[in-house]
Amino acid sequence: MFARSREMDNEVGAAASGEKIDWGESGAEEGNIVQKTRTSSKNIHSGLPNPPTDAVKCSLIKGDYRYFHYGCDGKDDRGWGCGYRTIQTMASWLCHNCSPPQNQNRPPPSLPEIQQALVTMGDKPGSFSGSREWIGTFEASLVLDYFYVVPCKLVHIRGGGGELEGVAVEELHQHFEKHGSPVMMGGDRDNSSKGILGVWTGGKGSYLLVVDPHYYGCELEAAELQRRGWVAWKRVSSLDQSSFYNLCMPQTAQKGI
Repeated sequence: MFARSREMDNEVGAAASGEKIDWGESGAEEGNIVQKTRTSSKNIHSGLPNPPTDAVKCSLIKGDYRYFHYGCDGKDDRGWGCGYRTIQTMASWLCHNCSPPQNQNRPPPSLPEIQQALVTMGDKPGSFSGSREWIGTFEASLVLDYFYVVPCKLVHIRGGGGELEGVAVEELHQHFEKHGSPVMMGGDRDNSSKGILGVWTGGKGSYLLVVDPHYYGCELEAAELQRRGWVAWKRVSSLDQSSFYNLCMPQTAQKGI
């Protein structure tokens, strides 16, 4: 059974370059969305070297996405916004790859829009709007269904290497092979939200392709983001073995994507 977690973020990081997109800013609570133009990097994992081991099995994201991170829309959300940014990265994939035209015309929701949606759905009290409260995988599933009518599968992974190397890795392989959409991952002791773009299984263990939303700073090219480790292959064994983890997996095959 899925255990709802409160995946906080406590890291600081830094940014992106790419095409312009429209943003809804303050005023979401009144339904009066002000559009802003910002930039975000596209497909920042492209060209990243593979893990240093032969692959027995490799499953990756399919289609385009944009990288969202702390401060990328001009709002300083360091210390609380990583879950929101991972949701925005996932939403950007839906914008680029969804067949329904309403999804293609719906830009990734802004932080105020995400908060107001959770209030409107009754998941949060009115005081949540405009707050700095963090959100996790459960809220991500609600938000993506609210804005894009895409259901999500929530998977709870108990702590320990056996569960991570076994259950989590297999769930991710199946997800990327069937759906191809980015995944959100968060936990309790390891409470920093992270996006998962792929999984690599070799003879000496598995790796996750992690996109980290904690970057904060000036715009960087994909190669520099890779060099600094904001998108990287991470050994599954490097995850906190005493933490449980939750996965939010958009079920896009049901939407004709």
